[in-house]
Amino acid sequence: MASTESFPVISVILPTLNAERTLERCLASIRSQDYPQSCVEIIIADAGSTDTTLDIAKHHHIEKIIPNKLKTGEAGKAAAIEASTGELLALIDSDNIFDDTGYFSRAVKILEDESIDSIEPMAWTYDPDDTLLNRYSALLGVNDPICYFLGNYNRYSHLSKKISGMKFKNEIDTPDALIIDIDPDEVPTFGANGFILRRTALDGINWHPYYFDIDVFQQMVQFGRSRIAVMKTETRHLFCDNVATFRRKQSRRINDFLYHSRQKSRTYNYRAVSIGKYIIFILSTITVVPLLWQSLRGCLNKPDSAWWFHPVACWITLWEYGWGTVRSLAGVSEYDRSTWKQ
Repeated sequence: MASTESFPVISVILPTLNAERTLERCLASIRSQDYPQSCVEIIIADAGSTDTTLDIAKHHHIEKIIPNKLKTGEAGKAAAIEASTGELLALIDSDNIFDDTGYFSRAVKILEDESIDSIEPMAWTYDPDDTLLNRYSALLGVNDPICYFLGNYNRYSHLSKKISGMKFKNEIDTPDALIIDIDPDEVPTFGANGFILRRTALDGINWHPYYFDIDVFQQMVQFGRSRIAVMKTETRHLFCDNVATFRRKQSRRINDFLYHSRQKSRTYNYRAVSIGKYIIFILSTITVVPLLWQSLRGCLNKPDSAWWFHPVACWITLWEYGWGTVRSLAGVSEYDRSTWKQ
């Protein structure tokens, strides 16, 4: 094997809060990478876990465990990046698992092309033995169904048979990846769950004290760092086990988005998405029939009963986003994480 001096250091940016359900598998998958572990720096930014999260981290010999005083995952990412030293940054959540042991090695090989600033996995791992909600997310290619209607999803969808509904300026198909030039007016929600970028790609970008991944990627595009390699690999995402958790995560998502939007700290341009797409989502959800048609199409493309959760997911999303927006008219604070667990 070549000297580790020839391998760039990868800083794994990993926020946690009561993540014992998933962290063991996440860290084991990172430690199983065939990339030299001496060149992998894992920084955990913990928001005050009271379960076994920190014990799991110590078991995997994580030397950099720093406090995340602002509690949110976005704040944890910013704190971990500040404490990191690597030339490359890997944004990994505690519920991400890399079955592909060559993910880091292949990503670094692709990044030898200096015109490429970032790497994104192409798909979620579909496992027929996984929970219904995890299968649904892997099949649709997105955890938030409204993104499918908006077209800004960023993983391969077995419904559309595309990696995004956005139009790309240029697309080059290689054996390892699709090399894509992103149009500043049509930016998918790239930037998390295995996203790898050069540290220099953050120069001049506002990412502190909250690193909002999709906002950061859109700013990268606006700064001309718009070439991304969508690597032909999968990432397993242990998103949630049940409907109650899905509802809770949707509630948190809209609550925090509205709060930080009011604080003028969000920059992703949702206004660039046609208002008609929002209306189509609302009407499709209320009338249900278009959702059932999508579920049927999905079943024909990739048979699985999880497709029939689609109408339920859309109804929960419409309710939580609608009610959250109404509540915000009276003011909104950050989502309470005092009892949060992964």
